[in-house]
Amino acid sequence: MEPDQHFYVYILYSESFDKFYIGQTNDLAARFSRHEKGYVKSTKRFRPWKMVHSEEYNSRTDSVRREGRLKSWKSKSMIKKLVDTSR
Repeated sequence: MEPDQHFYVYILYSESFDKFYIGQTNDLAARFSRHEKGYVKSTKRFRPWKMVHSEEYNSRTDSVRREGRLKSWKSKSMIKKLVDTSR
């Protein structure tokens, strides 16, 4: 485990395209800024984004595992349910 470092799984939502994006990072604010500024190729054309959900983990291993689990759902309705219940 990395000392005093946190990792995050996050979900972004594009209202314009009704699209979710799931990712993980160790710096939530910086990563969101990169998405919003168009520096992330896979999300650039779907801007603007809203951060609609995030989860904190103590290890990158745990955050990557959770990111993979969420991405495996392949269901917008399941992701929306998670987002709605976390608000």
